[in-house]
Amino acid sequence: MSARVVVVGSANLDLVVTAPQLPRPGETVLGDDFRMVPGGKGANQAVAAGRAGGDCDFLGAVGADEFGVLLRDNLVAAGIDVRGLRTADRPSGVALIAVDQAAENCIVVAPGANATLTLDDADRTAVAAADVLLLQLEVPLPAVSRAAEWARAAGTTVVLNAAPARPLPTELLDLLDVLVVNEHEAAVVAGVFTDDPTPLLDTLVTLVPRVVLTLGARGAAYADRDGTRIEVLPPKVDAVDTTAAGDAFTGALAVALAERGGLTADTATAVLRWACAAGAACAERPGASTALPERAAIEALSAATYGGAE
Repeated sequence: MSARVVVVGSANLDLVVTAPQLPRPGETVLGDDFRMVPGGKGANQAVAAGRAGGDCDFLGAVGADEFGVLLRDNLVAAGIDVRGLRTADRPSGVALIAVDQAAENCIVVAPGANATLTLDDADRTAVAAADVLLLQLEVPLPAVSRAAEWARAAGTTVVLNAAPARPLPTELLDLLDVLVVNEHEAAVVAGVFTDDPTPLLDTLVTLVPRVVLTLGARGAAYADRDGTRIEVLPPKVDAVDTTAAGDAFTGALAVALAERGGLTADTATAVLRWACAAGAACAERPGASTALPERAAIEALSAATYGGAE
């Protein structure tokens, strides 16, 4: 039986332009290629989880417009259950993304229909039946908190990717099993601004039981309240576009947690290696949802980097 993951989150159409460098404030830069790609952190992580081998439901909202049709069709094509995807009386969300030659990016998101998301009893049933609930912060916080409350009551593992970064209420932090953050997000949640991951992790584990800190080209780190500290280096790849690499990492992480029965000192190394392989495989290709890797690609890169299954 496959891992069951429910994602509550955003669906956006990504409007992506490549350019020699990212513009500074007030600067206009002549770009190169332009693409429209289905995205949104929630939808991306749902597709990532599905391609990584999970049985995934997506709870979110799109507009009654052409972008909404495209976003829904993309999820269906990826095998995602979209019975929980609403059609709102607002335009679909969009993200404006610029990517430079070094594969760095900057992103501005207009939430649109995502800002209307509320949850109902059917959503509660889906959350209760899941192995893992995966959340982000591109939809209203009350919907995120309600889903987390339902998951905690049902014994479903609650994973929050705290992006975009914001300080989080204690009431939500207390419902989490795993917090996934990059260094910027970690600093905002922890209120500790430093380039050293150690104080970030030390502070975050006072707020949540387990933390996964993504470190970009330096891999990822894990910490828990039992004092476990683990760091994993990523596979070496030629990065083309890192736009969805974090979503690939997080979606694959959720599947690995479900398959391995949780994140512990014993499973953390294998889980982080698997997630790092997913993020690296994604970065080898341009785009957002179009770049999210299939399970076979994750397995191949993981095996080539770390050896056989653990």
